[in-house]
Parts: sequence; structure tokens; C-alpha cells
Amino acid sequence: MERKKILFVTSEAVPFIKTGGLADVAGTLPKFFNNKKYDVRVILPKYLCMKPQWKDKLTYITHFYMDLAWRKQYVGILSAEVDGITFYFIDNEFYFAGDKPYGEIRGDIEKFIYFSRAALSALPIIGFRPDIIHCHDWQSGLVPVYLNDSFQGDLFFRGIRTIMTIHNLKFQGIYGKDVLRDIAGLSDEYFTSDKLEAYNAVNLLKGGIVYADRVTTVSDSYAEEIKTPEYGENLDPLLRAKSGVLSGIVNGIDYVEFNPETNKNIENHFNADNFRSEKVKNKLALQRELGLNEDPDVMMIGIVSRLTDQKGFDLIDRVMDEICQDAVQLVILGTGEARYEDMFRYYADKYKGKVSANIYYSEPLSHKIYASCDAFLMPSRFEPCGLSQLMSLRYGTVPIVRATGGLRDTVENYNVDEKTGTGFSFEDYNAHYMLDTIRYAEKIFYDFKEDWNNIVERGMRTDFSWNASAKKYEALYEELYDDFLAAEKARIAAEKKAAKEAEAAAKKAAKAAEKAAEKAIKAAEKAAAAAAKLAEKQAEKKAAKKAPAQKTTKKAEEANEAAETPKKKRTTKKVAEEEK
Repeated sequence: MERKKILFVTSEAVPFIKTGGLADVAGTLPKFFNNKKYDVRVILPKYLCMKPQWKDKLTYITHFYMDLAWRKQYVGILSAEVDGITFYFIDNEFYFAGDKPYGEIRGDIEKFIYFSRAALSALPIIGFRPDIIHCHDWQSGLVPVYLNDSFQGDLFFRGIRTIMTIHNLKFQGIYGKDVLRDIAGLSDEYFTSDKLEAYNAVNLLKGGIVYADRVTTVSDSYAEEIKTPEYGENLDPLLRAKSGVLSGIVNGIDYVEFNPETNKNIENHFNADNFRSEKVKNKLALQRELGLNEDPDVMMIGIVSRLTDQKGFDLIDRVMDEICQDAVQLVILGTGEARYEDMFRYYADKYKGKVSANIYYSEPLSHKIYASCDAFLMPSRFEPCGLSQLMSLRYGTVPIVRATGGLRDTVENYNVDEKTGTGFSFEDYNAHYMLDTIRYAEKIFYDFKEDWNNIVERGMRTDFSWNASAKKYEALYEELYDDFLAAEKARIAAEKKAAKEAEAAAKKAAKAAEKAAEKAIKAAEKAAAAAAKLAEKQAEKKAAKKAPAQKTTKKAEEANEAAETPKKKRTTKKVAEEEK
């Protein structure tokens, strides 16, 4: 059986380049598909800022020049294979230079319009024709649009289906109308409210949503939330209109990489069976490393995040002093908005031994925090999926979250009566609701230790690996592929039916024409006969008219002859007399 071909089009993917969760999805998920049924490959830009260790692994394939509106642009193609997955790279140093993947919005718009067109243009050259192109976020939003436009003239591209996955609806790729003609090379007919236009600007993500065959996002709850004005980022009417092809599939994590039994970054390994005695050793090691008071019994709360409003840090800001009054320690890792960076520095200085503010990012330290803390705080304003809570569950660190998006789908709120749940959650976006939830978790931690440990164990035994997510994507691919086959079958049947109907209509028309010809011939013959008969009658009538005239003439001649006869007789008599 021939494998179905799937192409991921993405602006980033681990291990090559990463700024957020998109890279984890695009670089990790392909490894977990059934490789006997699917040939999944990834295409992304070749950034100058990629680490040399990865750039050195790339192999040059070829290059060509591509029309982009009124320009001709160089397109280089390189490749690499990691964990059995082929990655392709689009090379153009004009667009992909710089010390980071993203920068000023106008430059990013042009960069990723170029990338979308180049990714499609490269496919015939590398000899890979995907059955499905899986686009990720606004940076690949023009791929479905281009497939609908100029690429339809090439048989190679006809019938390719597309999926548009929204990782975060807040980022849409919005710029002025001039990008259509000047950069994208699209006509003004695309600048309408049912296509790429939104609030008098061009919206690349909207274009992808409009023209994709399927639209997905990274959790079931977020798929419902974005259809509402509160979370829809001005695209909720479109998403409601597309609800029939919109679905959510929660992200996963790599259970090999995030494995508390084998992870090389943590002090002491443990699992769901022995964490009660072994996990605490990691807490003590982290306390020593970060200069916190060494206390195996204190509740340690971790935060690993971008420090932004979206992640709920305005809530933490309002009650940080109150949290620090409790019998807890706080460990923070991340960077972001200056006011939140400064806030955590301030409280780390104010509450020495209780608060550790690490205003940078370190992959090894993040693993230590997940594996060492007792709880993990994630009070997001909105969260399409979230990965940190999944890592926390894997490492036996109980999530305390706001019930939104993927956090709602992956963290089951603790139910004291039924003794169920894997974490703690609150609904309304309110600082004191968050504080109440933290303190409720503290109560369970300190006063009901076995209940707490059962929460930890349930979380560790849940399956949020990529295996589970990959199966759901495979089901979506099969559904889309079956729809395509059904559509093709219907199209072929319709064409055959139309051809048959046309043939029948042609035969009917020919028969009708034959009958009409026969009828016309008979009518002509009849008309000719009638004409001949009429002519004959007219001739007879004319002859009849001519006959009396001839008779009259004859009589006249006879009368004349009769009149002449006496004359002749007299003349003859006179002559005779004279002769005498």
C-alpha cells in the first residue's frame, strides 16, 4: 500500500529553530505517525541564526529563481534527516538573515509571503507531491490561497488538500492592502470580506482559514472559545461559519525526552511508583542550587513561562505579596515584559530564601523545576493548549491553572468528594479566585498528604504523549483523504453522467434532426408536387384562355376569306370580260 504523503509547512521546528510551542509541534509530531502509512516531511526557512551544529548538517539540493509579484527571487533548497524525518529548508539570505526568526512586522509579512510561495514552488523540483499540506499559523497562511490561485494551472498541484492549524489566534499576520499586489502578486479580488480582507487590512491567517479544507486548533476547548467574541480576535464570525470543518486536537509532549526515570538534567530519577520517596530529593537539590531555604516539607511552586499578560502575570502581580506570606517557595524561570521581570526580581530580593527569580531561559533548569516542585502555577488569560502543564503532570508536579483552552482539557480539577482529579483550577479571571485556589491546594498538600499524593500519581499516569495526538491527526488525515476520494469519485461520476447525458442528448438531437430532415424532404416533395400541379393548372388555364382567341381568329380569317372571295370573283370576271 502506498503511503500517504503529508507536508508540514512551518516557520519553526525543533531541533533546528525554536521560539515557542509551535516548534515543538512541527518538529516532534511527525515522528509519531505510523510510518508504514504516512510519509510526513517538514519544510521551513533556513535562518541565518540557526545554531552551527544544525546548519552544518544541511545538504544542498538545488536552487532556482521564482517570480514574486514583479520580482524574481532566489530560492535555495537544502535538506536534513532527523529521527527518520526529512526536513527541507528554503534558503534566501535576504529574507532569513538576522539574529532571530521574527522581527519587524512589515519585514515578516514579506518574508513569509515569499516562504509560502517558495515552499509550493519547490515541491515539483524535489519530486515530493503531498496528498495533504498541513499549514501552521499565519506564516504559512498563503499556502492554501496560492493553491487556489496561480498554482491551479499546474496539474501537479491539483487535488492537494490543505489543513490550517491555529496555534495562537492572537497572531494573524496583518498588514495594509498594498501587500497583495506589491508582494504577494494577488489581484484585488482577494481583498474582500469573504477572503483576505479584515477591517480594511490584509489578514494572512484569515486567508488560510478561508481556503483550507480543514481548520484545526490545539485543544477542543480553544476550538469552541475562538468562535466567541471574547476569544475570537475579530475572526469569530468566520470561525463560526467554518465550524463544520473546525476541530481541536490537544498537543502532546515527547515522553522520551520528558521522562523522570531517565532525564539527565535532574538529580534523582523517579516514576509513578516511587515518587513518594524519590521526588523530594530533586527539591532539595534545586533549593541548594538556587539558594532557597532547604526544607523538604515546604510546598514549592514553579513557574516556567513567557512573562506576559496572556500568561496571567497581572493576576500574580496583584497578590504576590499575599502568596509570599504563605508557607511556600516560588521558583520562576523565563523572560518577557519588563514590568514582570522587575516584579519577580523585587520579590526575590524582598523574600530571600523563599523566591528565586531566574530571568532568562535554560532548558536544563526548566526540567529541574518540573521535576522538583510540588505544584506548577499557570493562570493564563487564554491558553490554546499549553505544554508546561503536560510536562508538570509527567513529572508529578500538580498544576494550578485557570480553566481555559487546553488547560481545561488537560487538567481535571480535584474533587474532594469523589477523590478524582489531576490538579486545581479556577474559572473566572480574577486574582483572588486564583489566590483562593492556591491556598486550597496548599491545604490539601499540608493536611491531606495521601490525597495529594494520589493527585500526583493520577497525573503521572495520564497519557498526553504525542502518540495520542498523532492518532487523532491520522484520523483527520484519513477523513480528509476519504472526502477527497469521495469528491473525486463524485466528480468522475458526474463527468461520466454528463458525458452520457450529452451523448444521449446528441443522439436524440441527431434523431430529431433526421426526422426533421425527413419531414422537410416530404414537405419539399409535397410542395414541389403542389407547385407542379398548380403550374399544370395554370398552363391549362392559360391554354384554355388561348383557345377561344384562336377560334375567333379563324373565324375572322374565314370571314375575311369569305369577304375576299366575291371580290376575287368580281375581279376574275372583270379580267375575263376584258380579255374578251
